[in-house]
Amino acid sequence: MTISHTQLKAFHAVAMNGSFTRAAEQLCLSQPAVSDQVRKLEDYYGVMVFYRDKRLVRLTEVGERLFGLTQRLFDISVDAHDMLTDYRTLSTGTLNLAVDAPVHVLPYVSRFCSRYPGIDVKIETANTDEVLQRLFSHQADIALLGRNIEDDRLMTLHLRSDPMLAFVAQDHPWAQRESICLADLHDTPMVLREQGSVTRLSLEEEMAAAGLHIRKAIEVEGREAAREAVAIGMGVGVVSAAELGSDSRLRGLPIVDCQRHFTETLVCLRAQSSRRILTTFFDMVREGLDG
Repeated sequence: MTISHTQLKAFHAVAMNGSFTRAAEQLCLSQPAVSDQVRKLEDYYGVMVFYRDKRLVRLTEVGERLFGLTQRLFDISVDAHDMLTDYRTLSTGTLNLAVDAPVHVLPYVSRFCSRYPGIDVKIETANTDEVLQRLFSHQADIALLGRNIEDDRLMTLHLRSDPMLAFVAQDHPWAQRESICLADLHDTPMVLREQGSVTRLSLEEEMAAAGLHIRKAIEVEGREAAREAVAIGMGVGVVSAAELGSDSRLRGLPIVDCQRHFTETLVCLRAQSSRRILTTFFDMVREGLDG
């Protein structure tokens, strides 16, 4: 038999109040019920924790030592209550996001941090496959994916959809053009993202469907590396139209006959979707989308 929490609680209340009657009032129990719990504790361990007479209840030596322990126990209970309350009210805690492109989620993160300054928000960037792996390995609470995904383990929220955009350096021969078509990319030196990148996969699928060939000038990891490679003239890059940003070294070019759009989907593990911090963040994103 493990020690009874109910019996310890009754003992602690009597020791704190110096009275079975006042302990019963504090616990919202009858005085006989409190007495019964203390007596069961004494009988089970063969000890006496109180000296009792009609006017006075005093701790025995064993009772004094037990009271020292129950004080620590119930202090910890208060600390646990306070800690859990802080998490419930989002006064403290950590929210880890793994994202394929921070630009899509930063406005929501900024709003969340303003409302809940006690939450430590961390953002890691990677390609979509790596982001999803971090979510499933519990290294991230929320993930932002560059594609739609069907998985019963996930709760999903569609953020946006944007067309594919080519981009070149300002001194590239195409920099004065308003747009290009897929055929222009045929056998043109391309700056490609790493394997596992949705950007690269989308380009490969679109070109293959059109019967066109991709000529790799260089393969780089991450958007920033692709941006820098294009800026110094190593080739033509492609990106979601929402992610090119403002860079005076680069020129964005719509691909007029490209059917591919990049979607951004916010996901979390369905098993964790009831966590207060996650429901609050998702609700805030929905508010932004509806607004």
